[in-house]
Amino acid sequence: MVMARHWYASAPVVDGLHLLDVPGFWAAHLADLSEGFPTEAFGVDAADAGAALERLHDQSAWPVFTVPLAGGFVILLHYNSGEEFTTTDYFLMHRDWSASRALVLTSGDQDRIGPGLCWPELAALLDAPAEAAGVTDPHARLLLLLPVLGDADAPLAAVDAVVEALVAQGAPPDCDGLAAQLLKGHPMWGAETWTYDTDERSWICDGEHSPRQEPLGERLPEVQRAALETVLGG
Repeated sequence: MVMARHWYASAPVVDGLHLLDVPGFWAAHLADLSEGFPTEAFGVDAADAGAALERLHDQSAWPVFTVPLAGGFVILLHYNSGEEFTTTDYFLMHRDWSASRALVLTSGDQDRIGPGLCWPELAALLDAPAEAAGVTDPHARLLLLLPVLGDADAPLAAVDAVVEALVAQGAPPDCDGLAAQLLKGHPMWGAETWTYDTDERSWICDGEHSPRQEPLGERLPEVQRAALETVLGG
């Protein structure tokens, strides 16, 4: 079980929720995954995408995005901007955990950790619990979590879902090619093969950089382990 390695208590962390409405945000957030596609494929121009990227990489204000899940779980996306480069870290947390217990799903730093989700799990996370705070729109949740995904067996329905999400965020309707590219996985770890282990009640990834080579949350108390299994559609 890969635990959190970065500490943000003394870092200039700010809530990034308002940035979802900034023109060019999705082209900036998904820039690593969309290599070869112009920003116009997202329905924005390069200037807007560049301005949004600058805000995401602001060394004085590191955006954090909260994706609320059922059962008290959340996925946190942290942008981490040092002097030389910006990385992104995705953590799985629970409201009853201390920060040190957070599980790392992906990290784009030099250690290269990922992928952290397969398509069946991501599809199960698109609907937010009632009255939740944070990123609740299903289209925004899908696009925000795409960098965590790396599934070589994602179905054709996944392309349709990503197209729908992109169009809802302003992309032109003929964005199938972009959607297919985004589903190829982050260039640091790509798309990998996953297998569901019925004994462990967890999807297992065969990627050499994935924290999911072990069952997710295998050391959690049984009640939380069962709740996490439900959240991820097990």
